Amino acid sequence: MYVMLIIFVITIGLFIWGKYPPDVVAVLSMLSLFLTGILSVTETFSGFSNSTVIMIAALFIIGEGLSQTGWTALAGNKFIQWAGKSVPKLLVIVTLGSGILSGFVSNTGTVATLLPVTISAAWNIGTLPSKLLMPVAFGSNTGGLLTLTGTPPNIIASNALVEQGYSGFSFFEFALIGLPLLVISILYFRYFGFKILPKYKTRNRPVNIDSEMHKWIEAYQVNQNYFRLRVRSISPLLGTKIKDWNFENAYNVSIIRLKRRHPNVFNGTPAYIEFPNEETEFLYHDIITVKGETEAINKIMIDFRLGLWRLDPIEKELKNNLINQEVGMAEVIVTPKSLFVGRKIKIGDYFERFNIQLLGASRNNEPLQDKEIAVRAGDAFLIRGTWQDIGELKELYENLVICGSPEGMAKNVENLTFKSYIALGTLLLMIFLLVFKIVPGAIAALVCAGIILITGCVPISKAYKGISWTSVVMIAAMIPMGIALQKTGVAQIAADSLVTYLGAIHPVALLGGIFLLTTVFSQFINNSATAVLMAPIAILAATSLGISPKPVMIAVAISASTAFLTPIGTTTNAMVLSAGGYKFLDYVKVGTPLLILFFATTLFLVPIIWPF
Repeated sequence: MYVMLIIFVITIGLFIWGKYPPDVVAVLSMLSLFLTGILSVTETFSGFSNSTVIMIAALFIIGEGLSQTGWTALAGNKFIQWAGKSVPKLLVIVTLGSGILSGFVSNTGTVATLLPVTISAAWNIGTLPSKLLMPVAFGSNTGGLLTLTGTPPNIIASNALVEQGYSGFSFFEFALIGLPLLVISILYFRYFGFKILPKYKTRNRPVNIDSEMHKWIEAYQVNQNYFRLRVRSISPLLGTKIKDWNFENAYNVSIIRLKRRHPNVFNGTPAYIEFPNEETEFLYHDIITVKGETEAINKIMIDFRLGLWRLDPIEKELKNNLINQEVGMAEVIVTPKSLFVGRKIKIGDYFERFNIQLLGASRNNEPLQDKEIAVRAGDAFLIRGTWQDIGELKELYENLVICGSPEGMAKNVENLTFKSYIALGTLLLMIFLLVFKIVPGAIAALVCAGIILITGCVPISKAYKGISWTSVVMIAAMIPMGIALQKTGVAQIAADSLVTYLGAIHPVALLGGIFLLTTVFSQFINNSATAVLMAPIAILAATSLGISPKPVMIAVAISASTAFLTPIGTTTNAMVLSAGGYKFLDYVKVGTPLLILFFATTLFLVPIIWPF
């Protein structure tokens, strides 16, 4: 038991110290429990086969699916539109929005999505990011309490009950306490928290897709010689292929994109052909995006009896017509050692070898209007391709500089596609399976994660990147700690102490003690690790006192998500630290009143909703 206590204290100390990654600390702790003979091999590695760990990993993939297909970006931008020019209204919307989103998407994914739009909105509306970013982080932490899958501590608490022979929590059961807490958070920031939030001037005006479009239009004059044409019923193009007409040589016109009027995914007719090739066939009412001189466009309109299709304002046109969740644009700068120096390339061409389309070129900050260009060192090019190919181009050709983050921009595209609805439908399917308990939670999450991968909502290569392996490994490695706490009797002693000193007063006092002990841990170590450590202690305390373990496990889940006092308690707090220019004491000042409100609300509502 004393060896167990020493390992436990050292583990907590290493978590708080923060010198080593939390997953490394958890693995070292797990190995220590085996090497000291406290746990067997099976018990040591039991966490890696635990259904909780598997379910959490699958949920990261589902959340990534919603992010990659545009739902989180769309929601984030809608929040900003609804706020208009009202700072209080924007504050309420971003706090409420982050809370609702984090009920279905990971807290980290929610903040990652809302961070750039919140910063942008703050500057545009005349306030500072430091006035909005902490509410976004705290709102996401609170919103995780709306659903069973909203945050790992919920799943850990529910599964801990099931493992002890009790019934777990239903999917929306957490909302009975999570919704009131979210409302309290919104009211707190609206009427009190906003006043004490600091005013820090930061230099972080974000570069979003809209501003990038405006910059590209000026730098590359993409709006020049850009047209959309419609294939009419009398056009000789009907039923023919691009190779039959030699547009490049005969007319000096490049075909950039083609939109079908009658797409049908079942017979292989897509809505868009993003990169038409020589075998692409023209169908009735196709909308063809082309680039060429005005005289050449007039000539092919006459020769092929094509109609001129109306363009939207050019920024909106380019964003809606040339960028989506799969296809994007980026700037490329050629270095002196690049293999491309000296080669001749044509604007508008699609290079199958590199899987990119060349839309514009600039030299010495001046746009190049020539159709064919001899590449020089320092030339900048605007390219179009799939986000994945743009990212791979950056890795394959070290002497090409890809400006910006293609992967980051891809997640901020709000246009919805067919895959967007697949991702949303998958989320609804998972909720259905969990609400009606058709299959175990881990199976439901795995099935839905599989749908996300099979349908291509998230490429497999990005799926693994979307999983927070630090969290997954840490949870898996900390589960044996919970087993060791019970096996050595430490958990029983802690539970007996709580019962003796607090439970003897009243079950509510026990509830308060568990809340405070858990929230102290959560300020310094990961909320999942905190929940894993406290779950066995809380259950033993409840059973020793002869009360239902459900209210105390709800208290564990809530208090594990109340890391409001430090920037290191959760990833979301850390994400807004530098973006808002916050200091450590800002979290204490703003978070303490909110934590007190959560504590009082928990002690009042939990015994009413889940009687002892």
